[in-house]
Amino acid sequence: MFGNGGPGKRTTAAIALSRDCDRPKTIYITIMSLFAFLLNLLWIVFGGLWMAVGWVIAAVIMAITIIGVPWARAAFNIASYTLLPFGRKAVSRAEYSGRHDLGTGPFGLIGNIIWLVLAGWWLALGHLITAIVLAVTIIGIPFAWAHLKLAGIALWPIGKEIVAADAMPFSLRSPD
Repeated sequence: MFGNGGPGKRTTAAIALSRDCDRPKTIYITIMSLFAFLLNLLWIVFGGLWMAVGWVIAAVIMAITIIGVPWARAAFNIASYTLLPFGRKAVSRAEYSGRHDLGTGPFGLIGNIIWLVLAGWWLALGHLITAIVLAVTIIGIPFAWAHLKLAGIALWPIGKEIVAADAMPFSLRSPD
């Protein structure tokens, strides 16, 4: 089933769910391409798994404090992205959805500063060290680049959304 749309293409299925008969909701499920699947498999072996575990540990610590639940939510989202980064990307939630919310305004800024001090710097350092080790080999360069992108996200995660690599931001979508 991987690669149904041809080499490098994504297969998307739409499912219409309805709580109310008046307003059905459509959910899009995207199946990654064979190439992205293979890169993600190699990624897990070459450093992706242990960094995803680091994100989960940070999320659990934040969730235990109760006050850190907003950071825990962001960390769990990015943990899933850290585990399988190929075929997906992190984008600004405000740019992607076309609207601002609590995490994309001043509270998001304050939250990111607190995150940076408490957990962001050591997650970014872990991604940076892994990127340096992987960049030594030619085969590891794409994985090193992915770790560098994740290091940037580790410093400032609130207000980000993980989407399919071919997803369009709100401003480029046609009206339904």
